[in-house]
Amino acid sequence: MGIFSRFTDIINANINNLLDKAEDPAKMVRLIIQEMEDTLVEVRSSSAKTLAGKKELTRQITRLEQDAEQWQSKAELALSKDREDLARGALMAKKKSTESAQVLLTELAYTEEHLSKLQSEVSQLQDKLSDAKTRQKAIVIREKSVSSRLKVKENLHSTRVNDALNRFDHYERKIDDIESTVESYEIGSKSLADEIAELESDAKVDDELAQLKAKIKSSNK
Repeated sequence: MGIFSRFTDIINANINNLLDKAEDPAKMVRLIIQEMEDTLVEVRSSSAKTLAGKKELTRQITRLEQDAEQWQSKAELALSKDREDLARGALMAKKKSTESAQVLLTELAYTEEHLSKLQSEVSQLQDKLSDAKTRQKAIVIREKSVSSRLKVKENLHSTRVNDALNRFDHYERKIDDIESTVESYEIGSKSLADEIAELESDAKVDDELAQLKAKIKSSNK
């Protein structure tokens, strides 16, 4: 099973619960990143153990191959001394060492393949984690912006705001009524200054009328 399949199994329950409950996106992203980081730590630990196992296998194979070479030399020595029985025994020991080394070589090949895939997936997960952290910042900013806009919208549609505006309208109408009452008292009443101003205005009109009559009379001569 690859890291990503395993990673999906780890977080699916939590993420699905968050989505079902419509939890805030920032919290969901933090959870995803935390799960990715935890998975990386665990997989790196597993990789370290696998790498240590690979080194141990390599040491065992080297030792068995050396044993096989030594048994080959011993078989040749025994045969040179006309000890065919010892030579046969040495060759049997060599065969056993060679077969054991072959088993370990097969296991080493599997371990190397597994380690290669593991390192490739770790690299991909690291890239995904880096991308997630970059996108997290944008998501947090967007979440704060949307939350602010939501509060504004809620206030705009709040009955409290409508009630307040209605009270403003009521107060404005009361002020209009008061102003109208004040203006009604002022109708028909003129101050001394107003009456003098009217006299001055009438005098100006009389002067202009006299000038106009004189001009017309002069023109008719």
